[in-house]
Amino acid sequence: MKLGAFSISLAVKDLSISKEFYEKLGFTVFAGDPTMNYLIMKNGNAVLGLFQGMFPNNILTFNPGWDENATALTSFDDVRKIQAHLKSNNLRLDQEADIKTSGPASIMLTDPDGNQILIDQHL
Repeated sequence: MKLGAFSISLAVKDLSISKEFYEKLGFTVFAGDPTMNYLIMKNGNAVLGLFQGMFPNNILTFNPGWDENATALTSFDDVRKIQAHLKSNNLRLDQEADIKTSGPASIMLTDPDGNQILIDQHL
């Protein structure tokens, strides 16, 4: 099962302060829009999303169909296939994708320690 590009989405209190902090760690802005309260930052292959006021906790994020540069992959496991695999392994999903659709969709689940996992397909 290919989950796609990995990043961590951080729920930050102040986008500009967090941006400055992560820049000191060597991250640079890759994408996003501060007027929309989010930035995506990179340091090599490490991808970090900073989100102010969008969700209460940090989220582990996977993007099927993308590499770490948000470049479309020619071959990837669709989020609905991933969903079917997870459900066949008796994992409870907090949010499911509509299996009657194709293209962009997302699913969410929570690990045993309460960490949210978002599998978010943009293609």
